[in-house]
Amino acid sequence: MMQMQARGRALMAAPYFTSLVTVLLLLAMFGIGGAAYPGFLSVQVVLNLLIDNAFLLVIAVGMSFVIISGGIDLSVGSVLALSTMVAAWLLQTLHWPPLLVIGCVLLLGAGFGAAMGALIHYFKLQPFIVTLGGMFLARGLCYLISIDSITIDDPLFVAMSQTQVPVLGGFVSPGALLALAVLALAVVLARYSAFGRAVYAIGGNEQSALMMGLPVARTKVLVYAFSSLCAALAGVLFSFYMLSGYGLHAQGTELDAIAAVVIGGTLLSGGYGYVAGALSGVLVLGAIQTLIAFDGTLSSWWTKIVIGALLFVFCLVQRVMTFGAARNT
Repeated sequence: MMQMQARGRALMAAPYFTSLVTVLLLLAMFGIGGAAYPGFLSVQVVLNLLIDNAFLLVIAVGMSFVIISGGIDLSVGSVLALSTMVAAWLLQTLHWPPLLVIGCVLLLGAGFGAAMGALIHYFKLQPFIVTLGGMFLARGLCYLISIDSITIDDPLFVAMSQTQVPVLGGFVSPGALLALAVLALAVVLARYSAFGRAVYAIGGNEQSALMMGLPVARTKVLVYAFSSLCAALAGVLFSFYMLSGYGLHAQGTELDAIAAVVIGGTLLSGGYGYVAGALSGVLVLGAIQTLIAFDGTLSSWWTKIVIGALLFVFCLVQRVMTFGAARNT
């Protein structure tokens, strides 16, 4: 009996415990949905989770690096909205080529994030305050461009919106494939690059990282630049999805991204997490929305209620894991 308890404590203290819980939760949700609603387990319903949440997955990937580094980024939803507005304005008003527009939007996002990262590091400001200011700034800039929605009718954007790529008897959008490619690239970056190792080291203990000679300043600036770059790319994907730019797009998306990262197994305290867990976290959020949609009798606000409850549970799980690790050392 004591041996089983020891194994249980060891499992709860294991680094992969929260990620394992997330995967089991996702499987349970699919099992419940499949048993309760005919067609829930169809290939296309599952693929729709990726199609509808491709932009959120890209943002969650960038947010994973920020949280692992011990920071937070509240500006990503506003950067997404600003990206859609800039793209729509350049396409519809100035008639720029679409590839040039996409490149400019991505550079704008990366520069915006780098500026926030520089403020955070060099002026020793709290990430919460700096990115909160960035959130208000980016959202306000949207309304300087236009207070109304700008429809996008560029042929490339329309084609990206309508293209269906056959997969396993169903289809996905090009945006979903691009989101998965970003996830794969981020996993490699986190696990096998000097940048990724520095991000984990800074999140674990910034002073120790400095003493080890790691490029803390450059890494922190790059982390926020990468997060905003992902948000800008998510804005491009959202433009493909909605074919419009609007200042009210993606309100609250930053909170969904943080929830997805935490549910995916990344510690809010920094220093530990799996970037790949962003995918399972996003799929859990998408599965909650799909279950409520299939039920048909529940308000969409139940999505927020369930996500809030899950966040409480996962914060408790992370605390238990931390206590377990401390007892084993």
